[in-house]
Amino acid sequence: MLSDILKQNKVDNSGVRFDSTARTALAFITLRDDGEREFLFFRHPSADMLLQESELDINLLEQARIFHYGSISLISEPCRSSHIAAMRIAKKSGSILSYDPNLRLALWPSAEAAREGIMSIWDQADVIKISEEEITFLTGCDDHTDDKVVLDKLFHPNLKLLIVTEGAKGCRYYTKEFKGRVLGVKVKAVDTTGAGDAFVGGILSKLASNLNLFEDEKLLREALRFANACGAVTVTERGAIPALPAKEAVLKLLGKVPPG
Repeated sequence: MLSDILKQNKVDNSGVRFDSTARTALAFITLRDDGEREFLFFRHPSADMLLQESELDINLLEQARIFHYGSISLISEPCRSSHIAAMRIAKKSGSILSYDPNLRLALWPSAEAAREGIMSIWDQADVIKISEEEITFLTGCDDHTDDKVVLDKLFHPNLKLLIVTEGAKGCRYYTKEFKGRVLGVKVKAVDTTGAGDAFVGGILSKLASNLNLFEDEKLLREALRFANACGAVTVTERGAIPALPAKEAVLKLLGKVPPG
């Protein structure tokens, strides 16, 4: 079903692998009154955890402009080794490495294992997107709004762009040359599931068409405004995949708001 959804949305699904011995992981999501979520996962083990390095499509990885990944695939073997091998192949072929830790503590053996696992590949990413809660978790500091905490503890020498998402408030951005904030787009939130993924999809789509985006602050701010709007449209509907917006819906929303 998921593979078909990709195909229906004109996404190349040739890299999808199937495992006849395991099932696809399930995530049960409970919505609170404010639209925020609580997660319950079912995977013992699920197919994604069993991905072997030999199953990687090397040709596909070498063609990519951007290789985007999270941290859940770092939790157990053989998926962890496959993930690291895929990063290595993509980096060697000149791909930009994009990392969204997407912390899901319930899946890790312990908080310490999560912190250690997430940070184990931190210094290899070119682009990192992180939430305020993740800053607090990874740095051990209460003040996630402090630029000094972010720059001293999370900005590494190879990093081209670090983005901190702040929910409805928008996002902050840090590069070697400049830093700033782009305001969010006000909407009525129904379900925040998928908002972070929509944001990342928005910024990476802009980056894919201009790989030097980090060097021009004006263009970067426009791209982040677009990404904020992608997240905003997503929270106005229920579900993750069904709520992800087409480009037209995002541009329509942006037409109604002043530049941030």
